[in-house]
Formats: sequence, structure tokens, C-alpha cells
Amino acid sequence: MSITVGDKVPDFTLPASTGGNISLSDYRGRKVLLYFYPKDSTPACTQEACDFRDAHDTIAANGAVVLGISADPLPSHSKFIAKNSLPFPLLSDEEHTVSELFGVWQLKKLYGKEFMGIVRSTFLIDEEGILRAEWRKVRVKGHVEAALEQIVK
Repeated sequence: MSITVGDKVPDFTLPASTGGNISLSDYRGRKVLLYFYPKDSTPACTQEACDFRDAHDTIAANGAVVLGISADPLPSHSKFIAKNSLPFPLLSDEEHTVSELFGVWQLKKLYGKEFMGIVRSTFLIDEEGILRAEWRKVRVKGHVEAALEQIVK
């Protein structure tokens, strides 16, 4: 089962880099740009995070928040945030529950090896908790700009 555009997104709670837990319902009344990425401190994931960082003020000015999710543990997230000055929280989905809910925990292939992992994807959730847009199997270049276009609509 995977969430599709137009669905109400079930509430979830994950450990956050800011300390404690963050729930989707914490942001009711605001748009949420929820992005899933494979691994902290890898080249494409770093580029994507820095693109979201650079667009953060514009995203916030349009009433939205950015939340990043990967299966990495919180200590890894903390290093990633510090190294790249990320102004938004990263959530740790080590059990893959939220990744599976969104259908982004999938079989992947890299250098001839198969493994389960997060497929880079982004979801725009509106102020009422409804999924309004999705980008699956994201290519980093130009992605944040495409997401911004949806936020300002």
C-alpha cells in the first residue's frame, strides 16, 4: 500500500535531529515538503539537502516546512546537518515504517548488487494533511525548483 495524490496522509511520528520526536500532525495548518533520501553525506543526497537549504527561506515564506527522512540514525543526521548547515530537521526512519507507508522502501540495484533502500522521492502535503503532489525516483538537478513551483501555487 502506498499513498497517492489526493489521499489524507496518516499521521506518523519519528525521532528527529532536533531532539525528541516529530509528528506530521505537529505541522497541521502548514504545507509540508517531505523528502526521502537514501543516505547522509553521499554526493547526490548532499546536493539535494543543500538545494533545499538554499531554497529554505523561499519555502518558509510560502508557508511550508521541509522535513528530510532517511534510514540513517540520529548521530549520522547530526553530523550531516552540522557539515552542511541544514536549517530543517532530519527524521530517522530506521525501521522503514514511514518509507514503506509512502512506497519508497524498494529493491534497488547498484554495481550489480541488489538491496533494499529508499528511492529518492518528495511529497507535498497541504495544510489539511492531504497529499497534493509527489515526485518519485527524483533526479536531483532541478528538483527543488519543481517543488517550489508547486508550493507557490
